[in-house]
Amino acid sequence: MTNNIPPRFEGTASFQISGMTCGHCAQAVTTKVSAVPGVETVEVDLSTGTVTVSVAQPVDRADVVAAVQEAGYTAST
Repeated sequence: MTNNIPPRFEGTASFQISGMTCGHCAQAVTTKVSAVPGVETVEVDLSTGTVTVSVAQPVDRADVVAAVQEAGYTAST
């Protein structure tokens, strides 16, 4: 199976997060993802379980996924 999603992204990208259920969860994800170099904004939508990330420079998707994991959740693109 071929993955057509490039490893780096520019502009905005959305990630599906599992395990977020409350405002504290959203804040934990926001804090960790915001610390990734190049990230400008992070928007969490609890109702859909997604996080949308806007970046100022190319950022590795794996860095965002790792930040979500550090917050205690699982992310996929």
